[in-house]
Formats: sequence, structure tokens, C-alpha cells
Amino acid sequence: MSSNLFGFTGDFDVIVIGGGPAGATTAALLSKRGHRVLVLDRERFPRYHVGESLIPGVMVPMEELGLKERMEAKGFERKYGGTLVWGNNEIPWNFSFSTGGRIPYAFHTRRADLDALILDRARELGAFVVEDATVKDTIEEDGRVVGVRYALRGMNATHEARARMVVDASGQARVIGRKYSEVHWHEQLRNVAVWTYFDNCHRLPGDEWSNILIEGTQDGWFWGIPIDKGVFSVGYVTRSEMASASGKSLEDLFDSEIASTTKLKELLKDATQAAGYRSARDWSYANERFHGNGWVLVGDAAAFVDPLFSTGVALATLAASTLSKVIDQILEHPHIEEEALARYSRSYQEFFNDIREFVEGFYDRSKTKGFYFNLAQDMVDPEKKNDAEVDFVKLVSGLSGRQGGLFELNVDDLIKEGDATPAAAGE
Repeated sequence: MSSNLFGFTGDFDVIVIGGGPAGATTAALLSKRGHRVLVLDRERFPRYHVGESLIPGVMVPMEELGLKERMEAKGFERKYGGTLVWGNNEIPWNFSFSTGGRIPYAFHTRRADLDALILDRARELGAFVVEDATVKDTIEEDGRVVGVRYALRGMNATHEARARMVVDASGQARVIGRKYSEVHWHEQLRNVAVWTYFDNCHRLPGDEWSNILIEGTQDGWFWGIPIDKGVFSVGYVTRSEMASASGKSLEDLFDSEIASTTKLKELLKDATQAAGYRSARDWSYANERFHGNGWVLVGDAAAFVDPLFSTGVALATLAASTLSKVIDQILEHPHIEEEALARYSRSYQEFFNDIREFVEGFYDRSKTKGFYFNLAQDMVDPEKKNDAEVDFVKLVSGLSGRQGGLFELNVDDLIKEGDATPAAAGE
């Protein structure tokens, strides 16, 4: 093994492509288990990312990382539930995370702060992190991915790093997924979003003070997220075909649709736009394959669903937590790799499909909230052990029972007595 300009050798147990929540969580937890991990990210942190509202499911990996108290200390605002103007009568209704069980809150946060917090924790736990590093290609030997080639911003040289496992957590860049797997776009969720930020906003009343606001309009919906003090993230989502048919720019469409809201326009009546517009489109997808020989996907690199219930960070970090446990076992017992990653992939796809199917059903705004509660119950609690509202809240919290297949994944039965020790396995 040769040293490079960073002062570390080029061979690792795991290389993680991407230092966002999925990649940083995977790297941190593997480092915590004593493995040698390299993280490569093409950006320099802190860096901007949309997705400021979290759900309670994210608190499970944050506690595992020892970050819950730090999130509080940084002043992230607690989020206790949601307020919706949604359904056939458009009467506002609320839900509280406390209805769903053991974790009654999550946070709203500037993603630049959250993402940097998790990546710094990975460093603390021993991960090597290289920023401004763009992965150019994988290194293959005998059909197996054994490393990556990467370049540093502003430098011509290409570097190599090798590892026993490569994790793609590169988000929608899909560095490995794009090379080894086809992607399936979900036609019912081919949407476009345009968003910006406002200062000096009003708040929802009483117990709704820190709720996320989700307000439907005739052809789409808005989110309103109180980040801190009077700052709101506000975004409009509609079908891509609707946006095109309107004949308006996304910015003009955003402005005209705000006028058709009820609660949101009241919150913004004295506000000042404090940033430019950003947009994204056609982002609901899943890779056909979540793993291959020497590689595995996690987070948005694997799949992403519409932002309606803010599931992105929770799904990414929960899956990362599970993946770190699976890879830990694979590094000790290499012969279980194929079946262990296959189990991870199946469970991940089931978890993702639950969220996607529910979001698709929820987009039918001709129904009442009772319909949405029952839809959640039919999906995650067909035996009706809980009230339908409880099942709804568990689902939108990222804590529903059926999703436990991913979070409680166990591969111990694949390990046979007398397997090689970790040292022997690496020889």
C-alpha cells in the first residue's frame, strides 16, 4: 500500500461515495465498529441542500450516532406534527407525532447544518473524509468492484482507492447505480417543484406553531416549513405536464398559485422573499438493482420518493444504519455477502414501496382524512391492531411496523459455526 498526499494509505475496508446523511451515517457507524472507511464527496461542507423538515424516524440513527443532544444544542426547531389543507372539503386538519408512539417529535433544520453535523461525527469516529473529490469511475477486478478512481477539484491527477466494499451514497448523481443498474421512474409522481425562502413570516396558531404546513391547490400543493425565527422554506409541487401546460415560468406559477391558498398566504402576508428560486423535476425513482458484486446503494442513490411527507433523510439514514450492520457482518464473514445484500435490498425496496404507494394514494385529494387513515392502516396494519389514525401517524413518521423488516434485518443465520475470523477473512 502506498501513501498519497492526504497521509493515508489507499486501501480501506469500505469506500463511501457521498458525504450526505446516508453516506455519513454509513461511514460513521462502520467506523464506530472499528472499520477503516473512506468518504469521498464532490462538494465542500457545509453545502446547500433542500429538505429542511425531518420526521421522527430520523431520530433512531441520530441517537445511534450520539447526535440527539447536539441537534438540540444547535437550536434546531422541534417539529411535533403537521397541518394539512387537503381532501375533498379542504378543511384544515392536523396530526401529532405523539399519536404514533415512542418518538413524539423530529426537527426542522437548515440542511447545511445537519449534513455537516453528521459528516463531522463520521470524522470523530475515525472515518477519513475527502471533500472536493469527484469519483470518475469504479475499479473492477474479475467482475468485482474493488475501488474507485477520483479527482480533486483544481488538480489534474487522478487518485485510486481500494476497498473490500464500495457504498454508493452519492444521491441523485447515482455514481455506481448509473453504471450498473437501470432506473425506474414512477409515472404517477413525475412532478416538478419550485421553492424559495421567506423572512418575517407569521406562524400557525397554538399547538400548530412548529408544524409543517401542507396545503393543496387545484393542480398541486405547497409546503411551508418554519426553519428558525421567522424564516420559512416554501415550495410548490405540481405535475410536470401541468407546469408545462400552464404556459408560465415556474417562478410565475409559484406566485400565482400562492394567491389560491388560504393558510399559506396568511403566513406570508407580511413576509419578504429572502432568496432566489430553485427547482427540481421528475425525482421519484428507484434503481432496479440495489447491490452487485462488491457494491451497494443507499439513500437517494438507491431510490427517492416525492417530498410530500419529508421522508428523504429518515429513509436514507435508517437504511444506512441497517446497511452498516450488514456490511460489518460481511467484512467478518465474506461468504454471506450475496445473500446478506440481497436481504437488505429486498427489505429496502419493500420499505420504499410502502411509502411510494401511500404517497400515490394520498395524492387523490377527492377523499377525506378518514380515507387516508384507512389507506395507511390497510398497508401497514391489515389486522387492524391499532386505530387507523395511529397507523397513519406511524407511517408518516417512518416508524410503521411493516417497515421493521428493514430496520430489524438479521443475517446471523447466514453465518456458519467455524467461519473465518476477521483477520483471517482479510488475508
